[in-house]
Amino acid sequence: MSSIDINTYWKMVVDTIQDGVMVVSPEGVIVSVNRAFEQITGYLRHEIVGKSCTTINCTSCHVARQKEDCHWCVMFKHGHLSKQRCSITRKDGRTVHILKNASVFKEQNGGITGAVETMTDITELVAKETQIETYRQELDAEDRFYGMIGVSPAMQKVFELITNAARSDAPVIIYGESGSGKEMVARAIHDAGLRHKQPYVKVNCAALNESLLESELFGHVKGAYTGAHKSREGRFETASGGDIFLDEIGDLPLSTQVKLLRVLEEKVVERVGDNKPITVDVRIISATNRNLPQMIAGGAFREDFYYRINVIPIHIPPLRDRSEDIPLLARSFFNRILLKSGKKLDGISKPAMELLMRYHWPGNARELKSAFEFAFVSCPGGMISPDHLPPQIANGDPVCSQAARILDESIDDVKRRRLVDALQRTKGNQSETARLLGISRTSVWNQMKKYKIDKNQLEI
Repeated sequence: MSSIDINTYWKMVVDTIQDGVMVVSPEGVIVSVNRAFEQITGYLRHEIVGKSCTTINCTSCHVARQKEDCHWCVMFKHGHLSKQRCSITRKDGRTVHILKNASVFKEQNGGITGAVETMTDITELVAKETQIETYRQELDAEDRFYGMIGVSPAMQKVFELITNAARSDAPVIIYGESGSGKEMVARAIHDAGLRHKQPYVKVNCAALNESLLESELFGHVKGAYTGAHKSREGRFETASGGDIFLDEIGDLPLSTQVKLLRVLEEKVVERVGDNKPITVDVRIISATNRNLPQMIAGGAFREDFYYRINVIPIHIPPLRDRSEDIPLLARSFFNRILLKSGKKLDGISKPAMELLMRYHWPGNARELKSAFEFAFVSCPGGMISPDHLPPQIANGDPVCSQAARILDESIDDVKRRRLVDALQRTKGNQSETARLLGISRTSVWNQMKKYKIDKNQLEI
């Protein structure tokens, strides 16, 4: 193979390399570059070859030149550079973060004939590190309390109640609208309490029917019912020594309320199919978005059980009543989704933030988070503007505005009417109703049970 063929061969190899390659003379004049170098720096070969390597303004070289006892280039002083993190300036003026390796060419007599540098573009890595640091600072911010955000007087009162409740072993009940953060409050009580090193167990009381719920809570013995092939401990046994969080406690059947009343009074459980009492040491934290006194009046909730779980009540204010927290929550959700998605957005525009501040948020913080997930999909880049927000926020939905002014106990009426309307429109088809409402078929079934809707009695 001729020398010409060898030179062509090596040029093809160097141009295939994904890292930028630059060859310089001992005087620092650029002799050759590869295709990746052109892409990273924005300079074409004919624009950069023959010019000083200082043209790309490498920050590591700049620092070296400031030292009085150093060669003009640190690479020629030491003979090599290894994994040097620095930045260069592209032709268009943008900064590119690179990882640089370099080595000098030496003759047999020790004379230096030049040097070669390779550069890897790590701009995206640096941006990700910056995002992670921003996220860490966000988590450490003073406006956070065990992951919850709030500087409003209403939320500061909630934080104070959480701190006081954490010092106690008495039952706690958390009241709040859907999406207001009841589960976060429950977790904070556990994490701040004396039992924080012990188990924390969550049970959704609305997710299971009566027989399965009792088995889940109290366990069962082998043969207790069809399918009980072996004995199994319940959630109360699992949580012994710690806390158990009973979410949606307003959906508990009356029979289960009686059994939980015994757990509270006697600190024992009995597995389904057995009458042997098992001692448990568990603090109960419950939550609901329902009006329990109203349910007691209607015979749907036991008064004696209510007084046993309502020892330390904590009321979470709806987001519309603490508007000063909306910018903090918005910033937090933006940063979280930015980190997770990797999409390059610059922030939230002032008009968009003004809309967020004016909106009533019937779905509370959960709806705010969903709004940003929507915005990250609809916004192609730059700042999130009003047009990138969900329609009900961007248009100031008057129907939602009316719903925001009603009391907590009436929100269930609105949800019930919406479900009945959907069932009537789909002629009672639960799968179609689920698709229409954007929820699962199981959720439709659970809501029909919760609101006592019999599709056979609907006007279809």
